[in-house]
Amino acid sequence: MGKFLLVVIVFAALVYAVFWLIERHRGGAPARGRRTPPKPPRTLAPDDDEDFLRDLNRRQRKRDDDRPNNE
Repeated sequence: MGKFLLVVIVFAALVYAVFWLIERHRGGAPARGRRTPPKPPRTLAPDDDEDFLRDLNRRQRKRDDDRPNNE
């Protein structure tokens, strides 16, 4: 009876460990109830960044305004 109980306990521990690892891998709740802050959205390329594009347009307009008209 003792060996059977030991096998059941070890099996339960393994099943618990597998489900715990799966949950962590899927991004479930972190251990001990701690919350991780959400990651800010990542800019993939300069043309995805609105601030970058706005600054480019501002620079281009300034360059165009500073250039003398030879027309």
